[in-house]
Amino acid sequence: MPTGPAAPADALRAQLLQLASDLAVQAGRMARDGRTERGVQASATKSSATDMVTEFDKASEALIVGGILAARPGDGIVGEEGTDTVGTSGVDWLIDPIDGTTNFLYGLPGWAVSIAARTDDGTQVGVVYVPSCDELFTAAAGNGACLNGRPIRCSTTSDLPLALVATGFSYLPQRRALQARRVAAMLPQVRDVRRLGAAAPDLCNLAAGRVDVYFEQWLGPWDLAAGELIAREAGCLVGGMHGGPVHHSSVLAATPALFAPMRGLIARIDAELGPPDDPERDQAIGTKIQSEA
Repeated sequence: MPTGPAAPADALRAQLLQLASDLAVQAGRMARDGRTERGVQASATKSSATDMVTEFDKASEALIVGGILAARPGDGIVGEEGTDTVGTSGVDWLIDPIDGTTNFLYGLPGWAVSIAARTDDGTQVGVVYVPSCDELFTAAAGNGACLNGRPIRCSTTSDLPLALVATGFSYLPQRRALQARRVAAMLPQVRDVRRLGAAAPDLCNLAAGRVDVYFEQWLGPWDLAAGELIAREAGCLVGGMHGGPVHHSSVLAATPALFAPMRGLIARIDAELGPPDDPERDQAIGTKIQSEA
């Protein structure tokens, strides 16, 4: 049993990890079984007409928030579907009740429940539950990452042309146009690209060695928090796509040997494409794509 100064932190992480794991599984199974029994329809949209919300997103968040507050009423909570509770305990939670709502809506398997807890010292625990295959990814800071209780590590791939790369796309058409051009330029220089439709499972697949690199822009903080810790604890390097530390608006995660080469490849491609978030350029790309469709 831990002793000394580390003991309180270890005990807290264990408590948070158990709570997050229990709630992620409960919420994921509730959404999965509810969809099977009653079907599902979009109930609202967010950033665009294709960025959807279902009744199960809201029910999943309510279940998770209720469980956290019942166990730890002083904690702060931020959820994708609107929860914003200021805490007093020094522990804050980031919740994505259904990461990959489009997959969920269409009956595709790549959706998950993502829960992370953090303190002033950073993210302490991350949990991602993938109901379609009953996979529970977990990590606690400094204690490694697991899949269904068994330790996992990232791949040992070191040659960029052999790297299987995961990414995602924005819901905003002009941003997708830019991202499509980047991926088109990247495809001849890597093994292949996968777009599964949800950031948290992508990061967990990276942690488990199922892909070698993951990068994406314009995520929400709840998309990133749990999966990023799981990837790091599985041995991945994580940072910003264009340098500096990781941020939910710019994520690059990879095996240690591929991190720098991939960042360099992205930089070279983006230099050819022009500055990011150039509204006139993005609009021109979007107009050209539509005219050629």
